[in-house]
Amino acid sequence: MPPQRVFALPRQQSLLLPAVINPFVQETKLSTSEIIRCVLLGIFLVPIRGILLSLVLMVTWPVAVITTFMHPLKGAVEPMTGWRRFMCRRVMAALGRAYYFCMGFRVVVKGKQVSSSEAPILAVAPHSTFFDGIVCIVAGLPSTVSRLENLATPIFGRFVRCLQPVLVSRQDPDSRKNTIREIDSRAKSGGHWPQVLIFPEGTCTNRSCLITFKQGAFIPGVPVQPVILRYPNKLDTVTWTWQGFSSRSLLLLTLSQLYTTVEIEFLPPQIPTEEEKKSPALFASTVRDVMARALGVPVTDHTYEDCRLMISAGELTLPMEAGLVEFTKISRKLNLKWDNVKKELEGFASMASACKGGRITVEEFAGFLKLPVNPALQELFALFDRNGDGTIDFREYVIGVTILCRPANTEEVLRMAFQLFDTDEDERITREEFAALLRSALGVSDLNMAKLFKEIDADGSGFITFAEFQAFAVSHPEYAKLFTTYLELQRYQALQEAGPDGPEAANHSGSEDSREDSTSDKKDD
Repeated sequence: MPPQRVFALPRQQSLLLPAVINPFVQETKLSTSEIIRCVLLGIFLVPIRGILLSLVLMVTWPVAVITTFMHPLKGAVEPMTGWRRFMCRRVMAALGRAYYFCMGFRVVVKGKQVSSSEAPILAVAPHSTFFDGIVCIVAGLPSTVSRLENLATPIFGRFVRCLQPVLVSRQDPDSRKNTIREIDSRAKSGGHWPQVLIFPEGTCTNRSCLITFKQGAFIPGVPVQPVILRYPNKLDTVTWTWQGFSSRSLLLLTLSQLYTTVEIEFLPPQIPTEEEKKSPALFASTVRDVMARALGVPVTDHTYEDCRLMISAGELTLPMEAGLVEFTKISRKLNLKWDNVKKELEGFASMASACKGGRITVEEFAGFLKLPVNPALQELFALFDRNGDGTIDFREYVIGVTILCRPANTEEVLRMAFQLFDTDEDERITREEFAALLRSALGVSDLNMAKLFKEIDADGSGFITFAEFQAFAVSHPEYAKLFTTYLELQRYQALQEAGPDGPEAANHSGSEDSREDSTSDKKDD
C-alpha cells in the first residue's frame, strides 16, 4: 500500500461547530404522569379559560375599533394623542393583561423600562413563542414591526392597528428600505413616537442560545434597551419552534396548566459608541453579548436562512437538522449567498439520500464519486471531516467544497490534469487514455470508469475535449481537489524512495501542503 502523509490539519476555530447545534427544535417529552395531569386539569381549566378569554375578546374588539376609527395607517402617520392615546396605553393594555391572566400567565417584571427619549428602541430576546406578545402589554403597547397582511386578520388585525406598527409588505420591492427608514424616523423623533419594540432574532428558537440579531433595530444608531424573556416552568408548554409541538398543541397544553410563569427583565440601555453607530452589525453583536451574559446562554451564528435550509433539507428527504450551517458565519466567511448554499445542499442530498442521519461515510463518499476507497480519496475525506468523527455532514461539506475544492479548479491545475490523461498530446482524451490512468492511479473499475467517461463526454463523441473536461470539473469540484491530493501523495512517495533525507523532506512538504490547504480557511473574522 502506498505511504500516506501524516500531518495535523489546522482548523480555524471560528468555523468549528457552534455551542448549540440546533436551536430550532423543541425536545420536550411528556411523561405518562404529566399527560394524565394535563388531561385532568384540562377538562376543567380549558373550558373555563375559553369562556373567560371569549368575554375579554368581546370587550377588547369594540374598544380597538373605537380607538383606531378613522385613524390612518399609511401616508403622513402621526402617533396617537389625547383620548386615543389614553384608550390604547391604558384601556387596551389593561385588557391585554386580563387576556393573559385568563390564560393562566403569571408575569414577573424585573428592572425598569426607560422612556422613549432615553432609549427609542426595545430589543427583545430570546424569541421562542407566540406568547411573547405579552412583552408588548407589559411595555405599554409600543410600536412594533408587522406584516401588512396581519391587518386583514379578523379580530387580531384590529389589535395590531392599536400598536401603529411599522408595516412590511412582501409585494413591495422597496419594503425593506422603507421599513428601515420608518424605524429610523421614529427612533430619532426625540420621544415624539412611542418606543419601537423589535425581536431582532427574526424567528423562534428554543431559548438555548441567542442566534444572529438582524440589524434593523441597530441601524438608527440610537440607544437600545435590551429586554430578556424567561419561562422558568417545570414543564415547557410554550416553546414554538420549527420542529416540535404545533401551535394548537401548545395552546391546549398551556391552558391545561395551573399557571405559567414568564419573567420579563429590562436591562440598562445600551448606548452605541461612534464605531457602533457606523457599524450596525457590531452594535447588534454587542447588545446580543450583553443579553446572552444576562441569560447565561451562548451565542451562535444561526439565522432565519438556516430555517429555510432545514425546510429544503426535509424536501430533499434529509433530516431537517442536516440543513443547519450557521448561515451568518458561513455566508460571511466563505462569501456564499443563500442560493449557493441551497445548490450545495442539493448536491449533498444526492450523496446522502441513501444513508440515514444525513451524514456521509468515506465509502458513501467514494460511491458518489464512482471511485474506490484509495489513499488520495481518504485524505480528501479527512480534509472534509473537520471534527474527525469519520463522517461528513452538510456543514462540513459546504466548507470543504468552498475552501478546498473550488480553489483547486484553476485552469492551470485542470490543464495539467488534462495533459496527464492526454498521453499522445492531440488535445483530446480517448476512452483508452482515460481508462489507463484511472486504473493505475486510483484503481477505478471498468464499470465506474465507463460511467465517468460518459458523464464527462457531454456530446457523446467518444473522446473528451478540454472544454468538456473543464465543465465537468466546475460542476464536480471534488475531482479537482482529489487530483491535486493524488499528485501530492505521489510526490511524497517519490521523496521517500529518494534516500535517507526523503522522509524528512516529505514531512516538510506535507506540512507545507497542510498549511496551504488551510490558508483559505484563515479568513478574517
